Amino acid sequence: MAVQTQTRWQRARVIEVSDAAEGVRRIVLAPERPEHAAPGTHVDVELDVGNGVRRVRSYSVVRSADGGRRLTLSVRLSPTSSGGSAAMHRLRAGDELTVTAPLQNFPLAVGATRYVLVAGGIGVTALVAMASALRRRGADYELVLVGRSRAVMAYVDELAAEHGDRVRIHVDDEGTPLVVDDLVARIARTPAAAGTELYMCGPIGLMNAVSRSWTEHDLPATNLRFETFGSGGRHPAEEFLVRLPDLGREITVAPDTSILDALEAAGVETLSDCRKGECGLCLAKVVGSTGVVDHRDVFLSDSQKERSDRLCLCVSRAVAAPAEAGGGPGAPAVLSLRLT
Repeated sequence: MAVQTQTRWQRARVIEVSDAAEGVRRIVLAPERPEHAAPGTHVDVELDVGNGVRRVRSYSVVRSADGGRRLTLSVRLSPTSSGGSAAMHRLRAGDELTVTAPLQNFPLAVGATRYVLVAGGIGVTALVAMASALRRRGADYELVLVGRSRAVMAYVDELAAEHGDRVRIHVDDEGTPLVVDDLVARIARTPAAAGTELYMCGPIGLMNAVSRSWTEHDLPATNLRFETFGSGGRHPAEEFLVRLPDLGREITVAPDTSILDALEAAGVETLSDCRKGECGLCLAKVVGSTGVVDHRDVFLSDSQKERSDRLCLCVSRAVAAPAEAGGGPGAPAVLSLRLT
């Protein structure tokens, strides 16, 4: 069983369910012990994903109303999911869940000269409350919304109405994709560059691009803040095997399951906390691999990912090596790990 640091669990009732965008469900919870959720907070939810398997998933609090008596979450249905997002999409008004009190890993600071919020896809859920708080403060801020198509961008019309000309909308299929270097270069050219804080949440690829450009433009590293849900990778998810030589175990990891979940289901003790590839608590040593490690975390540096001698169990995966690199036809990748 996993050892986790967050244990403030309680019951919550689902009081509203609706569509926030194509493939995105808006779910409003009424927790038994209401607590206001500050911008940047999330709740952990324990879900029954079938066959007696229970998993914990994290979801940003989009809105907190009535002193925390109404907490709004929004969940995108993963096309390969038979787990967390599928279970959340099955919820109906009147259902009950086990959830934590609001947890803060992504706080909105006070005192920056200027704020830039960058939301990619469902990452907008982490930034809606931040944008509202900045508007109420009278802060200088900009909200950048990025998506493949407007139909799948949750809250895009609501945010445009609330924030007016402070919103920048970039939609791939409308021919207006975000050019990351242009955005960061514009920040770097302003007199307030050194005092500008950028908050971002979205696909790993987007956030890695912003991080690289931020560094290249010599902007303060401490002014770049982020949250990720570890959902994106360089390769489509596929089944692979994890071997634990120290324990004499071999465990199959399905396409819709993380290594961490698979280990827990097999009764292997692990350490974990964020479950989003941010904290590094679940870091494991890679002692061998017949495939390619697909790092989906933001904890390891680019050079550490290139070495692939460690990985985060909660989000990282493996794919079979291509034939030209010695991969066998139809053979799943095999990762040999040592738990640290």
